[in-house]
Amino acid sequence: MATKNIWFVTGASKGLGLTLVHHLLARGYAVAATSRNLEELKQAVPPSNGHFLPLHMDLGNEDSIRQAIATTISTLGGLDVVVNNAGYGQVGALEELSDQEARKNFDVNVFGLLHVLRHATPHLRQQGTGRVFNISSVGGFTGNFPGWGVYCATKFAVAGLTESYAAEVKDFGVQASVVYPGYFRTDFLTSGSLGTPQHPLPEYQAVRDSQAAHEQQINGNQPGDPEKAAALLVQTSEAEQQPLHLFLGADAYQMAEQKIAAVQQDMQQWQEVATATNFVAA
Repeated sequence: MATKNIWFVTGASKGLGLTLVHHLLARGYAVAATSRNLEELKQAVPPSNGHFLPLHMDLGNEDSIRQAIATTISTLGGLDVVVNNAGYGQVGALEELSDQEARKNFDVNVFGLLHVLRHATPHLRQQGTGRVFNISSVGGFTGNFPGWGVYCATKFAVAGLTESYAAEVKDFGVQASVVYPGYFRTDFLTSGSLGTPQHPLPEYQAVRDSQAAHEQQINGNQPGDPEKAAALLVQTSEAEQQPLHLFLGADAYQMAEQKIAAVQQDMQQWQEVATATNFVAA
């Protein structure tokens, strides 16, 4: 075990987080895994040989996050790889979601992640090495999803945070990636991981159609295999240089390429007038 990294995985009681934990433990890694529901996590992962540390952690409580990271370091003897996986989806047009619904999604998906970075980084910085994977979504690169505006905004924020974070910590030997998964066959689109608007407006038929498609047609039929995603994360963690941007899935690549092409088209169309906005020298 001395040569194996110690992993810290949030949102580990289901979905990609749980798959990753199983994958890591099967390969002899030490893993601290967190969930807001500790019993659910313990039931999902059978007793291990001492290399598994299940922890209750409330992403809305910074003290809870600080304690979980400190316990990981003291119990497992260190911390090498951080995976910020915890989060949930929020459906609803921007007009129909309440301030409370929007802020709650940001509190978990963005500020919870930020708290983890804030308290894990001192250890990574001081030891002069470390890997960080912040799980965004392809919806954090392209927002062309009716009814997913707040969720996409949280995941765009994760991307921006990660880009800046990677630039801040590279001199300390710490590497970071923003991960953009496409559609993977997890329980992300089930009621336990998906918030819906408390006061939907009948005018937003496109939003209702998008919600219905995700819940009834896409759910259970996602093309991505979470086992392969977990294996790729481990492979990436062992690479000499991990990518700053890691897209997962053929669908994520396709949507990203469409977004890049659309941005380039807009830039080219408006380049002449948009770049003629500097002060003119006298």
